[in-house]
Amino acid sequence: MISAFALHPALILIAGAFLLPLLKGQMRNMAVLAIPATTLVSVFLLPDGKLWETSWLDYTLAPLAVDQLSRLFAGIFALMALAGGLFALHQQNRLEMPAAYLYAGSAIGVVLAGDLITVFVFWELMAIGSTLIIWSTGTPSAWAASRRYLTVHLAGGVILFAGITGHIIETGNVGFSAMQANSIANWLILIGFLINAGAPPFSAWLPDAYPEASWSGMVFLSAFTTKTAVYVLLRGFPGTEILIWIGIFMIFYGIVYALLENDMRRILAYSIVNQVGFMITGIGIGTEMALNGAAAHAVSHIIYKALLLMTAGAVLVATNRRKCSELGGLFHSMPLTTLCACIGALAISSFPLTSGFISKSMVSQAAIDGHMQTVWLFLTAASAGVFLHAGIKFPWFVFFQKDSGLRPAEPPLSMRFGMVLFAILCVAIGLWPDFLYAMLPYAVVYVPYTAAHVVTQLQLLLFSGLAFFVMLNYLKRTPTITLDADWLWRASGPAAGRTIASALQISLACMRKGFAAANVMLSAAINRQRLPDGFLLRSWPSANMSLWVMVMLLSYLALYYLE
Repeated sequence: MISAFALHPALILIAGAFLLPLLKGQMRNMAVLAIPATTLVSVFLLPDGKLWETSWLDYTLAPLAVDQLSRLFAGIFALMALAGGLFALHQQNRLEMPAAYLYAGSAIGVVLAGDLITVFVFWELMAIGSTLIIWSTGTPSAWAASRRYLTVHLAGGVILFAGITGHIIETGNVGFSAMQANSIANWLILIGFLINAGAPPFSAWLPDAYPEASWSGMVFLSAFTTKTAVYVLLRGFPGTEILIWIGIFMIFYGIVYALLENDMRRILAYSIVNQVGFMITGIGIGTEMALNGAAAHAVSHIIYKALLLMTAGAVLVATNRRKCSELGGLFHSMPLTTLCACIGALAISSFPLTSGFISKSMVSQAAIDGHMQTVWLFLTAASAGVFLHAGIKFPWFVFFQKDSGLRPAEPPLSMRFGMVLFAILCVAIGLWPDFLYAMLPYAVVYVPYTAAHVVTQLQLLLFSGLAFFVMLNYLKRTPTITLDADWLWRASGPAAGRTIASALQISLACMRKGFAAANVMLSAAINRQRLPDGFLLRSWPSANMSLWVMVMLLSYLALYYLE
């Protein structure tokens, strides 16, 4: 059953992905903007409820189910596709934009799915779309990264499929609703979700693959996979306590590696893991305040992280350089890009009057309300770490450190429009948070701008900034490589493959030698029987031959009567 006028927003973007390769010039540019804009409007025109339902193998599927939470995520995903399309308007690669819209449409399909089977179908389409974005870059490093990326996500898909199958067998229900991690099937579903969230021990797939995408491709990649995972965890596993500690691990893992990094886009990639950790911690706390905070922070993060990656992409286009040790002094010739980067850096650091301040603080408040003092201390310490690596390190080393002598011009107009749009949203949400709060899944009874909260946050940021400049000599980056957990499958994996291949070659060589020796021995044995004293030419007594003839005749007679 399909409700009247209930057009699935995901299908608009996916259909647009197949339309774009057929268009050129201004028609293509108009379609790049019109397709996600139409999707965005359609998301907010849909009424609540299960709008599409169909039967499959005696199960009722709901490919289009809308409520407050799904509308929030579908809306921000459509907005992200629109802003990303604007930023990448002059991307020359003919594959990237169709792949990005397939990716974004699949993410919207996941958040609007009312059953686990539809979730899985769109989940796998997301893996295909995101892999194509990395692949479209066309460099050897991007191709290698896309293979590793796809391997991890296909493995996660297999785990998720096994969990969903087991869950359906156990419960007889395909509906996607809150569940408990109390069975093997549900644990497999949880693990499948966490792999896409960038949770340990598979966090390294994200900084390994995302920075290999193009200057515009990473903007799209930053928004959908991890935030779709946040959505399904919000929907499927709210209040699962282990998520608190997984989230805290992700927070500090991202901070440590981002501080060690020299590549500006890998800094921001590790920062994605760090920020998703805040959301997963909120989901683990599980109260209405915490779940609202996780959802609000996902929205804020999509905007300010895309803004930061847009500025990094602008620098990459202008200079063709990614290493912090090769950049600096760009504020002289790229003032608008510098301003947008600073706004994004303040937002990710939860600076008052920015979007990060009004969302991240809800998770901390939930920890206080739940009397989780240890969790609150970890979150507070982590906020200082975020300011160190993303709030100061990224803009300082890219735009303000010792002058590199580079004087690139500002990026093209469409890229500047994309950056300015999201910079305005970072400030607007921070100034008027009630607009975002009204779209959250639960009623919000929270005032972010209290004197105590503002002063505490400013003190925290002030001392973090002081620590950064005091330790500046230790934080200066050099052209080094940071080893992560992906070393296990990037180094030991091929080494194990080579060892197995060598062992197989040795085994095959031994088998060939053995067969050859056995063949020689068998031939010699047969040839010996052909000699005068051999078995075939040897003289036999007549009595023996008569005995054997009698045995054969009796056997034949017995078989004749048995038939």
